[in-house]
Parts: sequence; structure tokens; C-alpha cells
Amino acid sequence: MCALFDVPISSLPEIVSSSARVGLTNGVIGIADGIPISGIAGDQQAALFGQACTHKGMAKNTYGTGSFVLMNVGHEWPGVHEGMLTTVAWSINDITTYAYEGSIFVTGAAVQWLRDGLGIISTSSEIEALANSVPDSDGVYFVPAFAGLGSPWWDPHARGSIFGITRGTTKAHIARAVVDAMVFQTKDVIDAMTAANGLSLSELRVDGGAAMMNSMLQMQADAIGVRVLRPTAPESTAMGAAYLAGLAEGVWSTTEEINSLWQLDIACEPRNNQHLIQQHAQWLRAVQRSQHWVD
Repeated sequence: MCALFDVPISSLPEIVSSSARVGLTNGVIGIADGIPISGIAGDQQAALFGQACTHKGMAKNTYGTGSFVLMNVGHEWPGVHEGMLTTVAWSINDITTYAYEGSIFVTGAAVQWLRDGLGIISTSSEIEALANSVPDSDGVYFVPAFAGLGSPWWDPHARGSIFGITRGTTKAHIARAVVDAMVFQTKDVIDAMTAANGLSLSELRVDGGAAMMNSMLQMQADAIGVRVLRPTAPESTAMGAAYLAGLAEGVWSTTEEINSLWQLDIACEPRNNQHLIQQHAQWLRAVQRSQHWVD
């Protein structure tokens, strides 16, 4: 990249540990001098640490404007696999932990579209009750490819699509299809991750605004066949950054001590939901038809 953009490598910042003192505050207006800067991590990497996913095979999903699934894949670089990003999760005591990252472009943004674009709901919090007012989407499938599709498809030419609309389709069915899309996109990413590294996922830890929908989390557990766990502390990114800094400064001694601080709010156990499995097969058909829509 440096050669491509004619950037001297010497101009790049030094790579440092994610959990170590790298400096002190000095001369910053509103902040006292001498405060250690000791935790450095990207948004989603910090959330993975904040969810205490410190062991190989653990994974989290953040349901925000988009969704970001990260899986801890251990201390050896796992190589490149179709449909996912390979990233450094963190480096502690000169030991690097790697992760697979699946980026889903549109999750909560689709709810905002229902509110602002279509006027189907007045506030984002209304979607759960509206979606739950019908038993299923009645054959309606929504592919939220507003800006193309991210993991595991990586198709910038896909466009948002709604399939299966009939005269009987209501706004409740469309709302349900939007929630279904959150579940199915996450399942597609997790399926790609487990196929790539051969790890079996034992549970999925979740955070983000849409993770407050209990019914969606139950559907997610049914779809991926493992427990879905939401912690009591929803701000996983802030927690992870604090944990990394505190680990460096002696507030906590080990990652295991930090792991013990994670507290469960709700656990959704997977059920045998054959109807959802059939819906996912139809969802994949819808994704295929939305792809390569524009040149």
C-alpha cells in the first residue's frame, strides 16, 4: 500500500502492544497531565475483548447500524479465506491474537429506513412489536443491500430488494422480513467462519442497539444452533478499551480475572426450528437474485 500511494514506510506510526503504557497525556486542554495511555484497540477488536472472548473459538456480534461478527481464532495467523477479513484482535505481552471479521453493511440502518424512508414506524423501538404481530414474514424476504453486500458475499453491485410481496403483504410482514435479514446475514457470516477454520462455535455473545430485541436473539439462536448471550454491560467497546488499559496498569492481573467480570443478562437457548431453516434457504435465493444488479 505504501508503494502504491507513494507513502514512506518511515512516516507510519510505530506498532505497539494493545495493552501497555505507550505514553502520558501532556498539554491537552481539559485533561490533566500524566494520565497513562495504555489501551489501544480498534472499535470491534475492543468489543471482542470487552465481551471476554479471549479464548479461541469465542465470537461476538455487534448489531449496530451495520453488524460486525468477530471470532477469536487464536495465536497463529489463519490465512486468507473467501468472504472474511483477517485481523489482529490484540497483542498482549508480545503474544498476538488473531480474529476473523465479518462486516455486514446494513442492520439497524434498515430499521431507520423503515422509520424515515417509508414511515412504517415512528420510532426504531416499535419494530419488535410490529414484527412480532405476525407469525412470520408470509414469504416476504428483504435483502438490505443498500450499499452492496458485505461478508460473506462482498458484492458492491448488489442492491436492496424485497421478494415475495403479494396483495396480502402488510407493513408487519415487511418489518418481520427486516428482522429476519438481521438473523440470516449473521448466520451466513458465522457459517463462513466455521467452515474456514473448522472451529465449532459454542456460543455467540451480542451487543448493540438491535440486541435489545429478545425475540430476534431467540431467532438468532435457533438459526445458528448455539446459545446467544447478551451481557448486562451493553457498551462492549468501552469496556474492552478499559480492560486493556487496566490490564497494563495493574488494575487487573490476568485476562481470566477480566473474564470473570462478564455478567449475563439474557441467554437464548437454540430450539429445533425447521421453519426457520426453510426460510433461510429461501433467503439465500433472494440474496442470489439481488446480486450483480448494477454494472
